[in-house]
Amino acid sequence: MTKTFKEALKHRRTYYSITNQSPISDKEIEEIINFAVTHVPSAFNSQSTRVVLLLGDNHRKLWQIVKNALYKIVTPEAFKNTETKINYSFASGYGTVLFFEDQHVVQELQDKYISYKDNFPGWSLQTSAMHQLAVWTMLEDAGFGASLQHYNPLIDEEVRHTWELPNSWQLVAEMPFGMPVQGPGDKEFEKLDSRVKVFK
Repeated sequence: MTKTFKEALKHRRTYYSITNQSPISDKEIEEIINFAVTHVPSAFNSQSTRVVLLLGDNHRKLWQIVKNALYKIVTPEAFKNTETKINYSFASGYGTVLFFEDQHVVQELQDKYISYKDNFPGWSLQTSAMHQLAVWTMLEDAGFGASLQHYNPLIDEEVRHTWELPNSWQLVAEMPFGMPVQGPGDKEFEKLDSRVKVFK
């Protein structure tokens, strides 16, 4: 990481204009994914997060799946705008990271720790969110621009079928990334005194 942790978190933003160029090698991208999956914590050390990295034709195939799914449910007029956004903000990138949670692991924990049964689905999503933030921050620190998308559950079955993934893997989010063409938009922050309370 070239920045301090605080600097990297502050710098991480949403980029909707990306290209299919990469500032680092594919191996280095894989190392980012592997580092996050290895070191990000999870409730009861469940390690329930599963990650799929799509590059090249596989990356483009995903966004064609998304377009095909949306084409069936939106009006032709609305689809024009949707297709443009997908083509230039997501499919135009270098790759996509898919985040899943393994429901088999979640179910095993529910069966083993009955008193916490209702908590495990929420804890699973918290684990996924931490992986998403870690990967997003490291990708941006490496020179990429990225965004977080949620076309699940609309594309879940087709994604599992296309890449022959286990049925227990539940898709949580999609993160397209690539070289940023322009900076992120302005961001407003709510006042901290309405969001943070300190008692001494």
